[in-house]
This record gives sequence, C-alpha cells and structure tokens, in this order.
Amino acid sequence: MSIAAQQLALYIHWPFCVSKCPYCDFNSHVRASVDQEVWRAALLADMAHEAEVLRAAGQGGRPLSSIFFGGGTPSLMPPETVAALIAAAEQLWGFAPDIEITLEANPSSVEAARFADLAAAGVNRVSMGLQALDDEALCFLGRAHDVAEGLAALEVAQRCFARVNFDLIYARPGQSAAAWDSELRRALGFGTDHLSLYQLTIEPGTRFETLVKQGALTPIDPDFGAELFELTRAITAAAGLPAYEISNHARPGQESRHNLTYWRYGDYVGIGPGAHGRRLSHATQRQKKPENWLNAMTRSRHGLAEETLLSPETRATEALLMGLRLSEGVSLADIAARTGVVQSMLVDDAAVARLEWHGLMRATADRLIVTDAGMVLLDAILAEVVLV
Repeated sequence: MSIAAQQLALYIHWPFCVSKCPYCDFNSHVRASVDQEVWRAALLADMAHEAEVLRAAGQGGRPLSSIFFGGGTPSLMPPETVAALIAAAEQLWGFAPDIEITLEANPSSVEAARFADLAAAGVNRVSMGLQALDDEALCFLGRAHDVAEGLAALEVAQRCFARVNFDLIYARPGQSAAAWDSELRRALGFGTDHLSLYQLTIEPGTRFETLVKQGALTPIDPDFGAELFELTRAITAAAGLPAYEISNHARPGQESRHNLTYWRYGDYVGIGPGAHGRRLSHATQRQKKPENWLNAMTRSRHGLAEETLLSPETRATEALLMGLRLSEGVSLADIAARTGVVQSMLVDDAAVARLEWHGLMRATADRLIVTDAGMVLLDAILAEVVLV
C-alpha cells in the first residue's frame, strides 16, 4: 500500500477574518463578535461525527499524520480552543509519532502575542501570510500589517515554532523582474525552510475582479508572469529551497506533510464552515456560511452539506490533477491500483510522448512527471494528457 493510501489528515476551518482582502476568494467572513464557547463546542462535535463515520467503516485505527488549521484567520482563535481541538483529535484518532500540526497566521503584533500559547497548545508549524515585503504592495493587497510589523511577527514565530512558512504574492501590477528578484532574495535571507510563492490571480467574486472589469486594474501580461515564474524557481533552487509543488518551495524534508496528503490524494477529514474532505472514496463539503453551519450543527450534530460517493474515474482524475502539480509526479500504477481504473485509460500516451519530446514531461518506468519547463504550462498540459 502506498504512503498516500495509509495517511489520514485533519483540516479545521476557522472562517473569521478582521477584514476581507481584495484578492481573496476563500471562505472567510467578517463578524462583529464570535461566541467562542459555541464555536469550540460545534467544532468538537463536527470532528466527533467524522471520527464515528470512520469507526463505523472499520477505519477508526488510522492515526492522524497532520492537522491543519486554515481559514479565514485561525490565529484569531483562542489558544484554549486550539488546545481543545488538538486534544480531542488525539483522543479520537491517535497521532502518528511525527505529527505535523500547522496553523495559518496573520503577521500582526496582536496575533504574534498568542504564538507562545499556540505552541504550548501543540501547534508545531505556522504558516504566515506576509504576502509582500513592500508597504505600498501590502496596502494594494488590502493587508492590515506593514512590513515592520510583519517581520517582527516572523521573528516571534521563529522563536516559538520549530517550522515556519510564509506566503508571498508576486506578479503584482507594476512589479518588475528586478524588484521581485530583490524581494525574493530578501525573503530567503530570513532563514525559513519553506516558502509559498503565488502569482497574483484575479479570482471570480473578488474586489480585484470588479476593478479589472471597471478598467481600474490591469493584470500583468501572462508571458511576463511566466518569466517571473521561471525566475522564482531558479532563485529558490539555487538557495536550497527547490519547488516541490508548483507554488511551494522547501528544503528537502521540510515539505508540508499536510498538503502532500492532498497532492498525493490521501484521505483527509474536513470540518468547519465550507471545509472539503476526501475520505473512503467520498467527497464531503460542509455548509459554507458560518451561521448555516452552526444551524446544521444544532440540527444534525454535523455540518455536512454534501457527501458524494466518487466514481473510480473521478477519483483517478483528481489524483492525476493533484499529483502532477508535484515535482515528484505520479505513479500511474498506484493510481490504477487505488481507483480500479485500468492504467492504460489514465493518460494519453501519444500526448505524453509529444510533450516529452518538447521537454515538458518525463516518463520513467514507474512515474509520470511534469518538468520545470512544463510547470509554467501545467493547466494546458493537464487538459491535453489526462484521459479520465
């Protein structure tokens, strides 16, 4: 059995933010107040429901390999709530010896003051939304912190947590290659072992999409974006943090284990408003709006909005779409064994051969890999190659 088939991860969604960033299409909401006791009890109950489903299916003995608190802004959660959820998860499933417990955090002084207590609660990895190392860019992105506050919070995080990641958004309107080169090299100088580096994309339903439609915001040219992407991979590789996924870079051994469970198509439980899950060939989705999720919890003792048995073909497609984002690629034999889809029906061999000739893919005896040159064209490659 593959590592991915054995792993079980837990995702906990905290939907609240201080404000809504103009580029963000995540399930995040601004509320004047949050009843912490109510929310803690509801999240614990949603978690217990998922554990019971797995127990009833004879899968109750699988320990958690990772927990991820996402959002929203989970660093706004009281540390005692985080501690209660971690303790309950350990009681319900048990923990792998080297479990990774990540919490997303805003780099503000208020939230940094909670870092020591969050570490004491069991969090051993933090992912910080720095987003830029330029005050004008942070203002453009709608962030509440400035560079000085963000770097001060990063320093606290590095004292409190064994592992630290931070995010940066590049390919911003008006950003030159020289400016991004300088910003990225500065970021690498802070000594974290993981960076998440995302090109600015205009997502449907966001404030930025409205500005683009109004002509008030012009995204960068895609060809220039491709140049910045290649520059990013070259700089991080030279610094010892190669890309292991299309937007994620880490020193060997410091990759996000939780996200690798997603990309390797392992099982993960998702609780909290809007959370998605994949478990035992089922796709789950929670009620998205916080109030609707709480009402569902009161009514049914779980927040499920949908639970769907996925066909073998759908699971194979998802496994390919996720796995080909990784520099390690995918094992077609493993996907076939896990989904029941015949290996020859997974990908278009002629398309693979053509792309391999162009240096965009590489096929070995047991793996299919998108090369560095191909990653910039990943969406087009997936559309051409994936059959199921």
